[in-house]
Amino acid sequence: MTDQGKAGFDQEVDLLVFGAGAGGMTAALVGALSGLDVLLCEKTTQVGGNTSTSGGTTWVPGNSQGGRVGAQDSLEDAAAFLRAIVGDRGGDDVRAAFLEAGRQAIDELEQKTEVKFAAAAAHPDYLDGPGSAFGGRALGPLPFDGRLLGADFDRVRPPRPEFMGLGGMMVGRAELAPLLQPFASLGNLKLTLGIVGRYALDRLRYRRGTRLLMGNALVARLFYSLRQRKVPVLFETPLRELLLEQGKVVGAVVDTPQGQKRIRARRGVVLATGGVAWNEALRKQYFPPEVSLESQAPETNTGDGIVRAMQAGAAFDDGHDSPALWMPCSFIQRADGTRGIWPHILLDRAKPGLIAVGRDGRRFVNESDSYHDFCMGMLRHGLSEAWLVCDADFIKSYGLGLVMPGGRGLAEKLRKGYLTEAPTLEALAAKVGLDADAFRQTVKRYNEQAQTGVDADFGRGTSVMNRFNGDETQQPNPCLRPIREQGPYYALRVVPMDLACSAGLRGDVNGQVLDQQGRPIEGLYACGNDLTSLFRGTYPGPGTTIGPAMVFAWRIAKHAARKT
Repeated sequence: MTDQGKAGFDQEVDLLVFGAGAGGMTAALVGALSGLDVLLCEKTTQVGGNTSTSGGTTWVPGNSQGGRVGAQDSLEDAAAFLRAIVGDRGGDDVRAAFLEAGRQAIDELEQKTEVKFAAAAAHPDYLDGPGSAFGGRALGPLPFDGRLLGADFDRVRPPRPEFMGLGGMMVGRAELAPLLQPFASLGNLKLTLGIVGRYALDRLRYRRGTRLLMGNALVARLFYSLRQRKVPVLFETPLRELLLEQGKVVGAVVDTPQGQKRIRARRGVVLATGGVAWNEALRKQYFPPEVSLESQAPETNTGDGIVRAMQAGAAFDDGHDSPALWMPCSFIQRADGTRGIWPHILLDRAKPGLIAVGRDGRRFVNESDSYHDFCMGMLRHGLSEAWLVCDADFIKSYGLGLVMPGGRGLAEKLRKGYLTEAPTLEALAAKVGLDADAFRQTVKRYNEQAQTGVDADFGRGTSVMNRFNGDETQQPNPCLRPIREQGPYYALRVVPMDLACSAGLRGDVNGQVLDQQGRPIEGLYACGNDLTSLFRGTYPGPGTTIGPAMVFAWRIAKHAARKT
C-alpha cells in the first residue's frame, strides 16, 4: 500500500476490477453497461474462479424468472425468512440492500447481455422458517454453446474432471439417470445419442465438450458478454499493491507478463479475488483446527484482495458463525498422480439407507441437511473426518460418491481404496478404525427408527429440503430406510472442505470496503468471497454465494457510475 501523491501512471480507467469469477465479471460487465471505462485483471490464464466448478445456482429472492414457472415470491417473505435464519447476528442493512436490488440486477443482465437464467420451480431453501420458499429463488444459468467463444473457449476454466463424463463431457443432474440406462426407453436412447454425439464432434476440434452447463455456463455467458462489449481482460495480471492519495484508493500496481504497471482508477478499484481460500496465514488465524489448509477453490486464490485491502486499513470480519461455507468431500487418486475431489452435495447423503458416523462409531448430524450444515455438525463435534456408511442395496439404488447408481465403477473404486467394503459391520468398523460396539449400536438404533419413520435423534426427514432430496418411494419417511442385516457394507471417508468464504472484508450497502472505524474507504469496493457473507456464517439456500456476489457487483458498478 502506497500513498501516491502526484506520481505518474501507465494507464487510466474508470473502474479497475480484480478477479474474473462471477462477481468480478459482473462488476466489469455492469460497469461497461453503465458507461464506465473498465479494465478487468485476472491473476490466472482463465476466467471462472470458484464459479466455474460450481453448480452455478444463483439465489435471488423476488426475481422475475420465478413467476414464469409459477413460483411466486415476495421480498417480504424473503426478508422474514432471513430474519428467522440470521436472527440478531447483524448485517440487516446489507441484506436489505441485496433483496432490494436482486430483481433489477438479474433483469438488467438478462435484457442487455447474454447472461440468462431459468428459475427452478422446485428447489427448496435449505432451512425451514417463516417465508421460506419451495422454489423460484434458485436460478440456474441456461446452457451455453462454448463454440461461440471461438479461441477464447480455452480461457474458460473447466469443471473438475470427476464432474465430466468420457474425459470432458458435461452432464446435467436430470440427464444422469437416462445416460446410465440408455436402452431403458426410446427417450433415454435419443437423449444419450444427442449428448454423446455432440461431444464426439466437439472432440475433433476442442479439448473438451462445448456444451456448457451449470457454473461453467454462467462463467462462459459472462465472459462472452464482456467480449461482445469489448471490455479488456488482462490475464496473468495479479494485484500487487493498492495506491492511495490522502486515504483514497486511486489505483493499483499490477504484475503483467511485460512487467509491473501502475493503473489509475478514477471511479474505484473492485476486489473479487476469491477470498481467503488458500491463504495459509488467514486460515490458521480464523479457520477451525479440524479443517486442513486446503480449499476447493483454485489454488491461485491466495487472499490477494483481502491482504492488500487490510494493508490499506480495511476491516476484516470473521464471518460470525463460521469463517467458511463447507462441503463434505471424498478423495480419489487420479491416474496422473494428482488427487481428485468429490463434494457430497445431495446425490447420496440425502437418500434413505445411509448414515454418517465419526470415529467413535456414532451419528452426529442429520445426514440429509445441506452440505454446510452437515459439516457444521462435524465441527461442533470436533470431527476432522467422518464416514458415510451404507449397504449394497443403497449403492445399487443411489450410488455413493464416485460410484454411480447400479454399482458402476464399484470394483475399480475399491481397488483404488476410494471406499472400504466388508462382509459384516464388525469387520467394516475394524477396517476403517471405528469403535465397533458403538457402531453396532448406532446401526441398530438407526434401523429401529427407520422402521417407524421417525429420527428422534436428529430429525432426519422433517424439513422440506430433506424430503425433497430423499426418495419419495420410501415411506413413511423418504430419508430413512433400514440398513439391511446382511453384508456387504461400505464406508467412505469424508472431510469438511470450504467451497466459499464467509469471513472477508467488511462492506456497506454498496460494496464499499469499510475501515476499522466502520467508515467507507473511498475508491475501494469488494464483492464475492472477498466480501464477508451477508448471511453471517449461515447458509439459507442453494446459490447463496453466487447470488449476493452478482447482486453486490451490480450495486458496486452502479455506485461507481453514480447511478445509485
